[in-house]
Amino acid sequence: MEKITIHKGIVAPMDRENVDTDLIIPKQFLKSIKRTGFGPNLFDELRYLDHGEPGMDNSKRKLNPDFVLNQPRYKGASILLARKNFGCGSSREHAPWALLQYGFRAIIAPSFADIFFNNCFKNGLLPIVLSEMEVARLFDEVHSFNGYELTVDLPAQVVRTGDGRNFAFDIDPFRKDCLLNGLDEIGLTLKHAEKIRAFEAERLASHPWLDVQPLGARL
Repeated sequence: MEKITIHKGIVAPMDRENVDTDLIIPKQFLKSIKRTGFGPNLFDELRYLDHGEPGMDNSKRKLNPDFVLNQPRYKGASILLARKNFGCGSSREHAPWALLQYGFRAIIAPSFADIFFNNCFKNGLLPIVLSEMEVARLFDEVHSFNGYELTVDLPAQVVRTGDGRNFAFDIDPFRKDCLLNGLDEIGLTLKHAEKIRAFEAERLASHPWLDVQPLGARL
């Protein structure tokens, strides 16, 4: 999992409430057993003018010029600004995968759906909760200035504007440590790899019959 410490990026505004996970990544794209390749289909129903299906050549599909991510001023955006209850709906982990694979590293909103919120941390995507008033102010600024950027300072737990204003946010200390060190659940387990190997060796030495394999297992 990629670390997050201090991230500066262009902000894209998703100016609607209750954006659900089916809008983030539609259900037909969940057929894949891989964890990659979802970025081109992020917000597929809003992003393209036709109906998307797995395996389509997205480079040949017609883009919706009115959708925010298709507008030149938001090209390369890596911070998503959203309204309340972002990520509601189903619990699909594909939603944060698609956002990350598009290029987003942080999402700022007044509130998030619980399961989506937790899935973000597990995949290295930082969900930041600010007040509705603070988010509304950021929306005004994003709409007013072309190429508007914010800096997310995770160690200091602030979102910083270009003119030096800070918006503080809370984060669980354990989740913060995982993001700062790029540790997902597998990474946390591997931190104890030596202890795990020592335990397995000791257990096998005291219970050697555990190494017996079924007939035909080595054929």
